[in-house]
Amino acid sequence: MAKDKVKEAPAGEAGEGEDGEAPAKKKPPMMIIIIAAVVAVLVLGGGGTAAFLLMKPKPEAGAEKKGGEHDKKKKEEKKGEKGKEDKDAPKVAEGPNGVLFVTLPDVVVNMQTADGRPTFLKLKLTLEMPDQDAVDALEPNMPRLKDVFQTFLRELRPEDLQGSQGSYQLRMEIQRRVNLVIAPAKTNAVLIEEMLIN
Repeated sequence: MAKDKVKEAPAGEAGEGEDGEAPAKKKPPMMIIIIAAVVAVLVLGGGGTAAFLLMKPKPEAGAEKKGGEHDKKKKEEKKGEKGKEDKDAPKVAEGPNGVLFVTLPDVVVNMQTADGRPTFLKLKLTLEMPDQDAVDALEPNMPRLKDVFQTFLRELRPEDLQGSQGSYQLRMEIQRRVNLVIAPAKTNAVLIEEMLIN
């Protein structure tokens, strides 16, 4: 009886066509595919272009006009990791007749005293260098220079630095030690800009 209830499909809805062929599936119109591709290209291309234009670094005003790009690069090379200028880097300034003055970072040492009181010496030194080659020899040797200064100055006593004779001897000893560290380059002179004993 169940077999009697099965309905027969009409002839037009059968799985086979009139000639016995499978019916053709509907294809999306070609125009919709083209429009979708064009929209995708515009969205992706527009987003990439916007990102490129918005993320491009902006040139600093006046840097190219003044021709100071080379100087700016040199200053950036001397900056520390955090973008601040390195305090321990020597500062170079031009002097007369082509000499260069290199101001070293301040040197602070604990000096020996007869009575055992803590006494500190603070020195601000500038080296007179004959040319850029001598300055270039100085910069990579800064750790050695600091060590030499610390070792030598800690052995001094406040009495050793009194008067012009003490100042002169200090200059000559520092110059001798700098020349030993940067040999074969040489410094012309050592200038004491500041000397404080506390």
